[in-house]
Amino acid sequence: MNQIIRELQKQQSKDDLPEFGPGDTLRLQVQVVEGERKRTQRIEGIVVKHNSRPGQRSVTLRSVLSGVGVERTLLLDSPLIEKVEVTRKGRVRRAKLYYLRSKVGKATRVKEKKRETPEKK
Repeated sequence: MNQIIRELQKQQSKDDLPEFGPGDTLRLQVQVVEGERKRTQRIEGIVVKHNSRPGQRSVTLRSVLSGVGVERTLLLDSPLIEKVEVTRKGRVRRAKLYYLRSKVGKATRVKEKKRETPEKK
């Protein structure tokens, strides 16, 4: 039975997702169904939590909208997610960034990871 479930999860998983981790800023395009209408909604936020088990990949994004902190957990292999792009790489030392919930204002910022440039010879 487990082998059948793994096969189904493997078929439904997406292969074109970029690499990202906690502290990175992601921009997702999610398809939202409202009654009979479908529209694309853009969600942007800092990755607080990331689960990378095959077939169960999920991400929790945190953003502040109108002064209120909002977290949203999304399944990455869902057919409702159209596009995932990394806008910023963050430098953090933890796997789960739950401490951001208690921070306000500038304290919620995550330092950006420096990009490595190849050495000139």
